[in-house]
Amino acid sequence: MTESGFLNVFKPPGMTSHDVVAYIKRRLKPSKIGHGGTLDPVACGVLVCMVNSATRLSQHVSADTKKTYIAEAVFGVKTDSGDFDGVVVEKKQIDLAQSDIERILPDFTGEIEQTPPMASAVKVGGERLYKLHRKGETVERKPRKAMVYDLKMLGFEKTDGGARARFKAVSGGGLYVRTLIEDIGAALGAPATLSFLVRTAVGPFDIESAHPPEVFCGPEASSLLLPIDYLAR
Repeated sequence: MTESGFLNVFKPPGMTSHDVVAYIKRRLKPSKIGHGGTLDPVACGVLVCMVNSATRLSQHVSADTKKTYIAEAVFGVKTDSGDFDGVVVEKKQIDLAQSDIERILPDFTGEIEQTPPMASAVKVGGERLYKLHRKGETVERKPRKAMVYDLKMLGFEKTDGGARARFKAVSGGGLYVRTLIEDIGAALGAPATLSFLVRTAVGPFDIESAHPPEVFCGPEASSLLLPIDYLAR
């Protein structure tokens, strides 16, 4: 592929963002390709890929474009990774009401500070945190700032000894949703773990118009390439 532009890719759960880019690169053979913000392997949803000269906008898409997420949290359980791919490290019987959670959500909007999770791609001492996590190592991480423009609860239900809730979050770049869920739980005095995450939008790129990676490897790939000025919509 010699044209430049954006691919609105639906990343399925189980693939890393790097896997998606590599898969498309092998088949389309562009001179350059990258993505505009990592999505965890367990998550699914919009992964914007930049092709050829559009790759110069990767930092802008990653850092400056609003992202929308739908996340589900389980309260009463904590894992070492912040999601259910990890090992359970705490269980606690809790009695949460929907109003308890709604009351503290304003504390997690605006500019917030987060400590990157060990199961993340952040580098400390030249090594990715997730690689250290796989070795069973834990290292000190510096808090980072993130912007949450909107955070609301979409649903709530009590479970046996705990609770489950769904949230919609609109953020800038760099938000760790797993950490957000854990921090909400900590504010409630309850262990919490992310059980589901989908990114539904990155700026003008929405999940309704996203396509799985294999679609971009067929004859219709060029027709699905969005122009560079699409980002300004």
